Amino acid sequence: MGKVYLIGAGPGAADLITVRGARVLGMADVVLHDALIEPEMLGHAPKSAKFIAAGKRCGQRSTAQRFINKQLIDAARQYAVVVRLKGGDPMLFGRADEEMRALEAAGIDYEIVPGITAASAGAAALRRSLTLRGVARSVALLTHRRADAPTAISETVNADSLVCYMGRDNAPGIARALIAAGRSGAMPVALIEACSTPRERTLTLTLAQLAAGHARAWFDITQPCLLMIGDAFAQPQEVSGDGLSWQSIAAA
Repeated sequence: MGKVYLIGAGPGAADLITVRGARVLGMADVVLHDALIEPEMLGHAPKSAKFIAAGKRCGQRSTAQRFINKQLIDAARQYAVVVRLKGGDPMLFGRADEEMRALEAAGIDYEIVPGITAASAGAAALRRSLTLRGVARSVALLTHRRADAPTAISETVNADSLVCYMGRDNAPGIARALIAAGRSGAMPVALIEACSTPRERTLTLTLAQLAAGHARAWFDITQPCLLMIGDAFAQPQEVSGDGLSWQSIAAA
């Protein structure tokens, strides 16, 4: 039996993988990689490695998780070092648990190599802290999707800063749910596409504008997008002890 490594590739840029992740990837005999992995990232692997696309894309036809589990098990029975390369961090919306349980049931050894999640990279790209002193002391990382039905976003809005993964397709509905749950329509929202890659774009607007569909024409459905919501994402000069005065600012 070989060993499987579940590696977090980070938010996109090839040099944002961890040193350990790059080192293990450099030893791989076979790499099963997500659809969103940048081609440059695969350059860390040996040229002799076998590459298998095992991507899952939100709202698009993709490889079934059960089949990915089988591919991992089959690969570990043929190769010494098997890498499952996942975008961001494997343990955050990465279906790592399903793959770990399958490997355990098959008696295959594995290791998790964490990665930088998109929320951290998004905050860095915006130059906005997720936990701004005096404004935000809690952060929630969430998705409106689950296996059987959309999750009620209003059930998870107690945090000061919200980062919603895989929320683009239902962005207006998410915004309306937050407003209905008590969030101000003037609350800042930052949208980040293809974070840390050459295709990175950002758009800032208000929660009310997002609810009204103002970002619909801006979205690129081929790119991953984060919704970052909260007063911490306002322009620094607009945050004061007297409250927030937010002006919509769009930047490509």
